[in-house]
Amino acid sequence: MAPRLAPAGAGLTLRLPLRTTSPASLLRTTQFHTSTPQSVKLGWSTLPSRAKPTRFNQVTSGLPAPTAGPAAALKRKAQSTPVRAGVLAIKKGMTAFMGLTGTRIPCTVLQLDRVQTVLNKTRKDHGYWAVQVGFGERDPKNIGAPMLGYYEAKGIAPKEQLAEFKVRDEKGLLPVGVQLMPDWFYIGQRVDVRSNSRGMGFAGGMKRHGFSGQEASHGNSKNHRTIGSAGPSQGSGSRVLPGKKMPGRMGNQRVTVQNLPILLIDNDLGIVVVKGAVAGPKGCVVKIQDACKKPPPPEEHIEKTMRALKERFPNAEEHLQQARERHLELKRARREKRIEEILTGGWEPTREQAEMMERAAAEDGHESLGGEQQQQQQRATL
Repeated sequence: MAPRLAPAGAGLTLRLPLRTTSPASLLRTTQFHTSTPQSVKLGWSTLPSRAKPTRFNQVTSGLPAPTAGPAAALKRKAQSTPVRAGVLAIKKGMTAFMGLTGTRIPCTVLQLDRVQTVLNKTRKDHGYWAVQVGFGERDPKNIGAPMLGYYEAKGIAPKEQLAEFKVRDEKGLLPVGVQLMPDWFYIGQRVDVRSNSRGMGFAGGMKRHGFSGQEASHGNSKNHRTIGSAGPSQGSGSRVLPGKKMPGRMGNQRVTVQNLPILLIDNDLGIVVVKGAVAGPKGCVVKIQDACKKPPPPEEHIEKTMRALKERFPNAEEHLQQARERHLELKRARREKRIEEILTGGWEPTREQAEMMERAAAEDGHESLGGEQQQQQQRATL
């Protein structure tokens, strides 16, 4: 049995030694499980520094290679990623070819319009390899200042639309500013065509999902095209399950038609004719790229197309460097508010630009002269 305590006032005095500690000593002896740089710097934690937190999770330790990182994701998608970039085109419509045996071959005409490379994305900077391609031209008045500077730094006119094509590795990257022609592909090649389908607006269940509808008689009144019950009680808990097929907006979705063979290529007209139908109305923009489920184009064709690009645009890198320097000069002038002086002083074109302007003016004059001659001949005949 434990002894009893002395009653109060029994003359017992308990004296404890007083020990004073400074706040600094408390900080040294107290452990806070924090790993922030500020706490470690001020000495608030006595835990050992962990310079390599993942030193035990290495492949050399006998563990399998990680399958959730960026490198593993690129490796998984390597076989399904095309080797080369694609192009943008306009769907002009459908027509038909007649085969040697008289069979009718339906096909779609796709036209390329000033398709140029705008940017290269690398694994180091963006996490993957891709080529950004621009299509057509757009009025600079309808584009904001940031995008105008974006095009100005590359020496390219503002594009109507931009698209990105992923490539397998750095071999698929292209020089900035080069134009891709229809001969980027070859006849007989299989390609994947992506576009937005034609928008149908709000549609019912019969048109949107192919429902058969309800009975035409036997008590059915004004419910012939309705979908019926949407949330039954048995099995679903008196609610509408997610993903239920119901009326709603139909169409205007991204559709990819795979493995379409190319039937015709014409650089003068800028068209690529593919077999079969392509989703979308006339005038929509489509993306054409090498088929991901077929072998890539032969090495001979890839080398041929790269050689043609270098011959057509031998000064692509020099032009890009000049555009960047010019962009920095104009940027500095805008910052110093000297842009009006540059505009009033005039702009001196380069030698290549002057030659192109003279050639274009000569062609326009020849066409106008030919038009006048035709008018005179028509008057003479009348």
